[in-house]
Amino acid sequence: MHYEVTPDLVTGNNLIDSEHRQLFAAVNDLMDACSRGEGRAKIENTVRFLIDYVAKHFRDEEDLQVRSKYPAYPTHKVFHDGYRRQLSDTARELLQQGPTVKALGDLNRVVGVLVSHIRTEDKRLAKHVKEQGK
Repeated sequence: MHYEVTPDLVTGNNLIDSEHRQLFAAVNDLMDACSRGEGRAKIENTVRFLIDYVAKHFRDEEDLQVRSKYPAYPTHKVFHDGYRRQLSDTARELLQQGPTVKALGDLNRVVGVLVSHIRTEDKRLAKHVKEQGK
């Protein structure tokens, strides 16, 4: 599976959209390396990047939410906290087991959760931020 920010995932907020593109690019690079039999060489750097970048991305989104007084901030924050745990668990599995079919399937499942979140919640956030002029 190849991930991209398709029109249905564009939030209209440049910061959020550019960070989503970078996250998808990192996952795509790992999946491409795995398909070439080079996944083990990329796993550690990719996993560390994903964990660090998701943390940065979520901080950026949460800052936008606080500044714009986003009413769904508490719920959005709960999702972010749970997602960080999911990603961390999946990353640990990838590092321990390598690019197994199960570990890569789990990564795809976790990315799929993020895609669904972008499609609904992040788009609502971006609309709210735009309306607030932040």
